[in-house]
Amino acid sequence: MAKDRQGLHFSELVWESTEQNMAIPPRSSADAVNPKPPADPGKKKPSQYGTVQLQLWDMEETAEPVTTTESQFVQRAHELVERKEPAALFVPFKSYWPTYGHMTGAQSRWYFFWRDEVRQGRYPQTDLSYIFLHIYELINGVGWDEPAEGCRQLCLLWEAYRDKYKRLDQYLGGWIADFSFVHKLDIPLSEIVARSRGLAGDLAELELVRCLSAAPEQLSIEVLSVMSDYDISKSKFYTGEGKRAADRYIPQVVALIDAYVARKHGSNLLTMFPPGPPVVRERYLFRSAVYDISLYGYSVLVPVIRVSKSPPLRSLITRLFRLTENKLRALMGYRGRLKDVRVDADMEDLVTRFLQREFRKAEQEEKGPAVVIDQRKLEQLESDSEVVRSLLTVEETGEPGLEDEADRGTEALGEYRGAESASAVTRSDTEALGQAEEQAGRMAGEERQSPERQVQPDESPDSSAGLRLLPASDGEADNWTRFASELTPLQREVVLALAGEDGLLKVQRLAAGAGTMAELLYDEINELAMDSLGDLIIDGEELTEECLTMLDYIKR
Repeated sequence: MAKDRQGLHFSELVWESTEQNMAIPPRSSADAVNPKPPADPGKKKPSQYGTVQLQLWDMEETAEPVTTTESQFVQRAHELVERKEPAALFVPFKSYWPTYGHMTGAQSRWYFFWRDEVRQGRYPQTDLSYIFLHIYELINGVGWDEPAEGCRQLCLLWEAYRDKYKRLDQYLGGWIADFSFVHKLDIPLSEIVARSRGLAGDLAELELVRCLSAAPEQLSIEVLSVMSDYDISKSKFYTGEGKRAADRYIPQVVALIDAYVARKHGSNLLTMFPPGPPVVRERYLFRSAVYDISLYGYSVLVPVIRVSKSPPLRSLITRLFRLTENKLRALMGYRGRLKDVRVDADMEDLVTRFLQREFRKAEQEEKGPAVVIDQRKLEQLESDSEVVRSLLTVEETGEPGLEDEADRGTEALGEYRGAESASAVTRSDTEALGQAEEQAGRMAGEERQSPERQVQPDESPDSSAGLRLLPASDGEADNWTRFASELTPLQREVVLALAGEDGLLKVQRLAAGAGTMAELLYDEINELAMDSLGDLIIDGEELTEECLTMLDYIKR
């Protein structure tokens, strides 16, 4: 075939021969035509190379153990697991994949000193290569007995050095997640998702399933963002003054609505809007680490449920993001609102009341207590009370009631200290001491007129110790009786639960059973206490000392 300017041209070749219909001779005939030359007796016989070669292939081979750099590292790590060094000088160390053989003698001495410090909870400044070397030990099973302990050590290392070495966020999040999959540890992945870029996909889905199934109070903004069509990171409010509040309250609002839905419909958000079946994902273990694959394998299969792909659930989470941001804008005095935020009226009312109460509580915490107790002055006050006691005690006078007078003086001081611990004191320590002394003196005079002191009906027989089990005045008794009568049965159970063992756990169960949150119940109870008693009875998540002495009124 040839090609020129006029186009393609084809040629035909014909092979001709005068011999036709020739038979193909048999293979043996070739040997007859071309006989082999006789063997030369003067030459050596050729070696049986072909036979030997066949024998080599047919021989049974013994598999030799494969030794890798990683397996050698793990073996050496086990040999050095207990090595310690006395205080040593820090020597810089930089290696891309650090191992023991990369260190000099001085670097080894520092490493084993530093590692012992870390194991005891102290984290001296060091180079990143030393940190990675210790991490390689932990992920290869060296330096711990239980997997949970190994995971804890990895997390502590991350927390201690991540501010200085940002590269830890790039690797440790994924390695800790791999560690949890390999050893089947049920650990929160929220911190890993928040700190590690590029891990928000499968890990966020796994964390969503865990939290929405059993622990909605552990939800985080980073995990929930996977389910939201609204990108809050582009909001001017969020990038400005609202970030801290949004990060704190948006997960709480979602948990609140989850409890509300469970109470109203008998099923939480996850069961009400079920996602599709799990997708099995292959996850390669400990990428870029010195890791011996003979320990846990090359990869693991992780079933991932795509919660974020549920359209109704995704729509609800998106609306809750926008609703919460609008409420926070209003509470923080921020101009402008997001438009077209549509949720059920009862949901919006619940979110509004919750955020208003949380903001008021946060403002009270920022203001701090009304009186800051000076421990030195308090000790001085206790010393001065002993002086008051000694002045009121007369030995061997035969006058009745003087010992009781001294006890009443101590009781007055105890009442002052109780009021001070409740942040209700507005006078100075000196004035308080003077009034306590004056009151004790006045009580002494009254006792002289009435030698036989009777225990009052509303006073404990042990009041001489300075602790009242019931209020001493009728006014206080009326206030506590009124307060107790205004409590709902659920609120009463919450107060009594806080007074017993495992109070917080019991309150969480009560709140979950009622479709609300413990914080909302605390706020409701404190509101009633402010109206009836003029003070809070729940400080943080604990009952005040005064409330503990008044539990009899609440039990009635």
